[in-house]
Amino acid sequence: MAFFIVLLYICIMQLSFSFIIPVYNRPNEIEELLQSFAKLEDTTEFEIVIVEDGSTDSSELVVKNYASQLNIAYYFKENSGPGDSRNFGMQKAKGNYFIILDSDCILPNQYLKEVKKTLNSNYVDCFGGPDAAHASFSNLQKAINFSMTSFITTGGIRGNKNSVDKFQPRSFNMGLSKKAFEATQGFGRIHPGEDPDLSIRLWNLGFETAFFQTAYVYHKRRISWSKFYTQVNKFGMVRPILNKWHPETKKITYWFPSVFVFGVMLSVLLTFINVLLPLYLILGYYILAFIIALFQTKNIVVTFQSLIAITIQFFGYGIGFFKSTFFIGILNRNPEQQFPKLFFKSK
Repeated sequence: MAFFIVLLYICIMQLSFSFIIPVYNRPNEIEELLQSFAKLEDTTEFEIVIVEDGSTDSSELVVKNYASQLNIAYYFKENSGPGDSRNFGMQKAKGNYFIILDSDCILPNQYLKEVKKTLNSNYVDCFGGPDAAHASFSNLQKAINFSMTSFITTGGIRGNKNSVDKFQPRSFNMGLSKKAFEATQGFGRIHPGEDPDLSIRLWNLGFETAFFQTAYVYHKRRISWSKFYTQVNKFGMVRPILNKWHPETKKITYWFPSVFVFGVMLSVLLTFINVLLPLYLILGYYILAFIIALFQTKNIVVTFQSLIAITIQFFGYGIGFFKSTFFIGILNRNPEQQFPKLFFKSK
């Protein structure tokens, strides 16, 4: 036993990190992200692999401006989606442990130090970290961040120490060993949903995933209310497809947003016959959400916007999930033929 512990320790100490960052028409985001890389406290040598996914607004000049400060490899390829671009970057990377980030993230100074510390104490071949709202974020960004990360809305599935069951890392902040990448061949063509699909395939091959609470990033999410609805609606449509591919992962909790949507509509209808209890229950939920949001954000404007974000999230996801369940789960339609916009074409 002692021999294996020593061997594991040696392997961990020899980890070399490659950050994999796909980008599509976001040079300003890459600028901010590279600025945060330059301020990392940990002095460990690492590589940054930026994959330009067929952009018309290139980040190449921004990358060149940081070439003297950071070890950066830049690649341009035809547009094939974020999953394929991450795979491309991992194939080109020189490290043996990949850290995958979205271009709209900013790293806190201690990020790499926390990743290394947690891997040393709890090595896994795949980890995910949470996202947080930076003080510089707009009120809208902070409200959406609350809605996407709060236990009262997502149950902690996007990163919470109290989340139940196995944790499915999200690709805005994910670590993946080279061994795990080679075993799975990385991300699939579906988007969104490529990250939970990868997690499930990792589990089926015997790999473990873990949540690294202290390895958080600031996730800016440059987004509007309409774009947020589109995003969460796609999340809802993807889940029944993943349930069909991986039936062992089905959970009753995935129905909660759809149930909420029907509950709201039913409670409004019941008021016409003077049945008010369901409406009071929903109002009670919003009051609880208001209190939690106000306590966490300490901003009354963000708090009210958080209620809007919660409503959009539940309705967007719930409608998308019900629609996809009907076509995929009941009518047994082909997912790619029914929802072609959720899949990138094979190269």
